[in-house]
Amino acid sequence: MAIFDYAPAPESRDLARLKPHYGIFIDGAFRDGTGEAIKTINPATEEPLAEVAEAGVSDVDDAVRAARRAYDNVWGSMPGRERAKYLYRIARAIQERGRELAVLESLDNGKPIKESRDTDIPLAAAHFFYYAGWADKLGYAGFGPNPQPLGVAGQVIPWNFPLLMAAWKIAPALAAGNTVVLKPAETTPLTALVLAEIIAECDLPPGVVNILAGGPEVGQALTEHPGIDKVAFTGSTEVGKAIQRALAGTGRRLSLELGGKAANIIFEDAPIDQAVEGIVNGIFFNQGHVCCAGSRLLVQESIADEVLPALQRRLGTLRMGDPLDKNTDIGAINSAVQLARIRELADSGDDEGASRWTAPCDIPDRGFWFPPTIFTGVSQANRIAREEIFGPVLSVLTFRTPSEAVEKANNTPYGLSAGIWSEKGSRILWTAQRLRAGVVWANTFNRFDPASPFGGYKESGFGREGGRHGLEAYLAY
Repeated sequence: MAIFDYAPAPESRDLARLKPHYGIFIDGAFRDGTGEAIKTINPATEEPLAEVAEAGVSDVDDAVRAARRAYDNVWGSMPGRERAKYLYRIARAIQERGRELAVLESLDNGKPIKESRDTDIPLAAAHFFYYAGWADKLGYAGFGPNPQPLGVAGQVIPWNFPLLMAAWKIAPALAAGNTVVLKPAETTPLTALVLAEIIAECDLPPGVVNILAGGPEVGQALTEHPGIDKVAFTGSTEVGKAIQRALAGTGRRLSLELGGKAANIIFEDAPIDQAVEGIVNGIFFNQGHVCCAGSRLLVQESIADEVLPALQRRLGTLRMGDPLDKNTDIGAINSAVQLARIRELADSGDDEGASRWTAPCDIPDRGFWFPPTIFTGVSQANRIAREEIFGPVLSVLTFRTPSEAVEKANNTPYGLSAGIWSEKGSRILWTAQRLRAGVVWANTFNRFDPASPFGGYKESGFGREGGRHGLEAYLAY
């Protein structure tokens, strides 16, 4: 029998228009930072992409002062309808440069081009469009008749969705009348710095948005700066706790979007083929580098023998390799450090008695790679069922009754998201009402929309991003 396969379909990396050097963006202009310049690398090949200037503490001071001047003199008092024009302009510019941004994101992050092209970049533009519509309607958002901006927002974003996370943070802050100092992750700064180029080209008043590349010490200097009125952080629970301790008693506002260990619950009446696609999307999208990833599969015992073989067959069709190939399903792990953590936690699954199954795939010789992996025979005491792996590793547990499913799903310090698969609407609603999770998807997973709020409970943080609720964190009322 003839075997049909996909021919390579690479996107040109030349579209990224990489520069040899990128500076930090303060007060409407690029400049070198006082920190040491670093090389950002392509995780799929380990080749350097560009040199990036890192900020120092003095640069943080300059950026905060520039944001304060812009807030006091221009942005804070600008009518909402005028702010909206800038947000619309930025959204259109992101769309116009969408192909360039998608290639750059895949080069810098390691994610498949079809994800950056079809998800990250369109959603980033959509958030600016959405919040542009709110800029002149803040009095109707449900936060009082005349809500006011807070002032200067310090924002720190992670490496898993660099441009999208920047849009999540910047768009509502600007719509509400605040100015921004943003720090992207040190391993993925490039699309945030190109966003700074777009912001400059859109003639946003100098100082309204400032973008500083740098490591943890820059993030700490920013979040603890006395000139910041509001801190927004997306990242690890450990760092989020440290920020909360530092800000306690200061009177400054804080919102945290932290880790997760989401349960994806498959009931016996679920549409199996659809559920399998939801499982794959829930944990293997973006190599599992998703805070709300469905990393715990809870499948009803009566259908476990049907779901698991179907899932393994589906994983056998996934293609891992060059992130710029349009056929690629699984890209590279973002960094050597993250790969080491994934391996360490996966090894703990072996050590604690779980059974590992790895999807058959060829691993490239260079770069950071980890194949899609499933663990069965997992107990709730296993580290792989308790700790956030942030990689393409799925832990499978079974349950017999809906009450047991809810109990197991809630048996985690996290509370960011969950999924429910069932043909019965009443069962979905009964389960969703009992899950302690900020976002609950029904018969789907990893669905996002700018109009829908996102956030968690417990050690997954507090506050909401997206939707009308996303404005609340940036308004005084």
